[in-house]
Amino acid sequence: MTDMDRTVKKDIKSMTLTELQEDLAARGEKPFRAKQIYDWMHVKLAEGFEEMTNLSKVLRKNCELWYTYTSLKTVRVQESRLDGTRKFLFRLPDGNLVESVWMKYRHGNSVCISSQVGCRMGCRFCASTLDGWERSLLPSEMLDQVYAVTRQTGERVSNVVVMGTGEPLDNYDNLLRFIRLLTDENGLNISQRSVTVSTCGIVPGIRRLAEEHLQITLALSLHAVTDEKRRELMPIAERYSIAELMDACRYYFEQTGRRITFEYSLVAGVNDSPEDAELLSALARPLGCHVNLIPVNPIKERDYVQSDAGRVRGFQNKLEKNKINGTIRREMGRDIDGACGQLRRGYIGSQQDLEGEERA
Repeated sequence: MTDMDRTVKKDIKSMTLTELQEDLAARGEKPFRAKQIYDWMHVKLAEGFEEMTNLSKVLRKNCELWYTYTSLKTVRVQESRLDGTRKFLFRLPDGNLVESVWMKYRHGNSVCISSQVGCRMGCRFCASTLDGWERSLLPSEMLDQVYAVTRQTGERVSNVVVMGTGEPLDNYDNLLRFIRLLTDENGLNISQRSVTVSTCGIVPGIRRLAEEHLQITLALSLHAVTDEKRRELMPIAERYSIAELMDACRYYFEQTGRRITFEYSLVAGVNDSPEDAELLSALARPLGCHVNLIPVNPIKERDYVQSDAGRVRGFQNKLEKNKINGTIRREMGRDIDGACGQLRRGYIGSQQDLEGEERA
């Protein structure tokens, strides 16, 4: 056994094609083997080395010794009777759980993935943060959410949204590698313009991402138009003011030419007044931002409730009168624990109840 064989296994699904070629060459394998393996992982979406039938048994066995191979296990799937949305609960290799959502639209299929196990951002209206943060996901673990959903639905994914559990910019390096792999022409080859990354507003991360000059869509979870009100909803606002956020958004637009989307969850009696709409227009106008209005998805642990339909429509009309492009997000999967973190939290709770019954 060589020194290389004794080292910690490498996460093969997080490696670029060039990295895999160099690693296999260092192990004495021919360069074309890397392309075969890469194709099995990222095009054919193999669940393990044993499926790679054009590799020799010896090479497959060696790969199992050299590399870890991430393949998520499906724990639960819920399908909406209202719109066909499917919510997946996956088990990671270390036993942690993450959620992904598959949504079918006229323009194609979208998958919303998680970037972390839990979240430490503490947004008041989000179920993802209730149990705190466990760890960040590896690029392979983000990728395989897309791959597992594709395998199970049998349909190609057109759009990927990093808007599930976790704060993507709190997992910056892994996020960036995930995007590079997802959009690699040798893999699924999803267009960068079909990838959306949502952030609660980590200003240094936004500026750093701007300098990557990617063509992805950046969505800012704004949710309030004054610092005082935003601090009530989002602890991150204690660190970065709205003025700092707008400067970072302006820099992102200047560097990439990509229009930013403002995500704005409407909470009854909190941020849905005509005055709020006026102030939101003033923030969006200089940046030419699109505003995505989201009737907040109620969670039992919080007392926030949705703005009623008339209030939501009035808010949108106010934006449009101010020449701001605003759309009301279609609610998907409302009957299947649609909000981020609800399915995972419910499953963990049910398992704890079972364990309690067994001990009793």
